[in-house]
Amino acid sequence: MRDSVIKSNHGVTKITTTDLGKARRWYLDACGTALAMDLVGERWTLLIARELLLGPRRFGEIRGALEGLSANILTQRLEGMEKAGILRRRTLPSPTNAQVYELTKWGRALEEPIFALSRWAAGSPAHDVTLPLSNGAFMLSLRTMMDGEADPDFTPDLGFRIGGEPFRAQIVNGMLEIERRDPEGAQVIFAGEPTNLAATFYGRDPLIESMREGRVTVTGDIVLGQRFVDLFALPVFSND
Repeated sequence: MRDSVIKSNHGVTKITTTDLGKARRWYLDACGTALAMDLVGERWTLLIARELLLGPRRFGEIRGALEGLSANILTQRLEGMEKAGILRRRTLPSPTNAQVYELTKWGRALEEPIFALSRWAAGSPAHDVTLPLSNGAFMLSLRTMMDGEADPDFTPDLGFRIGGEPFRAQIVNGMLEIERRDPEGAQVIFAGEPTNLAATFYGRDPLIESMREGRVTVTGDIVLGQRFVDLFALPVFSND
């Protein structure tokens, strides 16, 4: 029997043709796009990777962020992603001693294709910003969709409490750098639920109107907050 050999930065994994044949979703195509779909094309896999882009997460945190994902499927996807070298498991030091999942260096390189897909899909007429959105997904949408060239000298210290979860962000070299940490002391702090905040950042109403309607709570410099919100807009669908 002829063997197929897949080489990567993580070593060489030998996979027999029979093994690939049993994996009915494998394309058996030498194109890198086909291999990418083999590795991350299963339902939920890219969304799990998305949830890990801002750092390690526990099993329950990943499942809680992805509505409709069962524990059994999550276990399968995590095992497959670990085997492929996309993520790894580790145990946090005492006193936490909790097991978390985190992207490998190679896995973190998924950020660029995930963001590119997000920007592309945002221009679809089927894009519905009222659908559920995880806390991390909303923050990553800001990193994805921000127009860093629109206000190049703007470098605010930003805080967020999204669904009760804390984040801190700053614009560095035209990119929004995000961390999961206490926003206290930031120049402006946005607080609210992800879907309401998406309506605030990607809608047409001024920030003060979103505050009046209860979609967002803002503390700190509201003028600076509006300046930040002005960096966001959804692309207009074009089929020319």
